[in-house]
Amino acid sequence: MMCITAWMVFPIVIHKERHSAYGVSVPDLPGCISAGDTLEEAIGMAREAIELHLEGMIEDGQAIPRPKSLEIHRKRHAGAAAFALVQIDPANLRTKAVRINITLPERILTRLDRTAKRQGQTRSGLLATAVTEYVAAHGM
Repeated sequence: MMCITAWMVFPIVIHKERHSAYGVSVPDLPGCISAGDTLEEAIGMAREAIELHLEGMIEDGQAIPRPKSLEIHRKRHAGAAAFALVQIDPANLRTKAVRINITLPERILTRLDRTAKRQGQTRSGLLATAVTEYVAAHGM
């Protein structure tokens, strides 16, 4: 299990029956399914379904599973119409943020800002990532 700290990539399985829409399932998120009339629409709807599913898991205090590789799913779902990868930006997840006031030594704040900029994150985003990873690594 993992915490959402950075972009995540979920493999999806796309099914197509004659005279039907494209059906999509997300093997790493049981019960997360979607559909679309076109392949592009199905993938877009899968992204929305994944985000909603993850938001629900977060609200319920559930751990987020680490996505398995596309190769693993390809072997498990042989005969499926197609596979795709859906990239999820955790910034799009609707989770409530709370403003806090903290004090840090200037040298640490400078390193924090440089690292955040280099990684394309905000100061708050990098702090959230660091704390989430620390807590997950220490079983808290």
